[in-house]
Amino acid sequence: MYVVIMGGGRVGFNLASSLIAGGHDVTLIENQKNLCDKAASELDALVICGNGTDKKTLEEANISDADVFVAATGHDEANLLSCILVKEYNIKKIIARVSNPDHEEAFKKVGIDNVISPELTAASYLEKLIIRPKIADLIIIGKGNAELLEIKVENRNVLGKQIRDISPTDDFIIAALYKNGEITIPKKEDILNRGDRISVLVKINAIKKTTQLFTG
Repeated sequence: MYVVIMGGGRVGFNLASSLIAGGHDVTLIENQKNLCDKAASELDALVICGNGTDKKTLEEANISDADVFVAATGHDEANLLSCILVKEYNIKKIIARVSNPDHEEAFKKVGIDNVISPELTAASYLEKLIIRPKIADLIIIGKGNAELLEIKVENRNVLGKQIRDISPTDDFIIAALYKNGEITIPKKEDILNRGDRISVLVKINAIKKTTQLFTG
């Protein structure tokens, strides 16, 4: 599978890294030279330092051969414009990151149905949406009332605590624990350490509060 990603920040870089590790071909478009240099030195991918809202840049990325295009910058206007341009090339799947939920309707009006809110921009979710879309659909639970998020544990207020002291609450429950490269169903006595990753089933209205609890 060939994927073109616009945006070499945290989301785009991590997504590219995950896809490359899975054996997929990736081209990354980024307009900031420092991010281009980082991506070029660390990723086994074609990195184009240019503007993804420019047709010449998209064609340099061989956009017509792409199976998937992901607009992953933090700028909704740029993401929207690039998606409109890419639609001309009949790409099988176009995915757009949207920072402001109020802009989501604008994307859908021009036919971009895979619109990802800030809470779902973890590279792991985007990768599922590209590679295993049926699994990604399951992440939206209970008619949109809850979501399954992957969170990296960084907040010192929860570091060293047992899961029994943190979860469950009325707002969330820790569903899985990724520690030392292994995934486990968490036990009440498991202790959270810096850098651990957890999958958290969380109510929509508690996403921000829950994320802050673990990330700081």
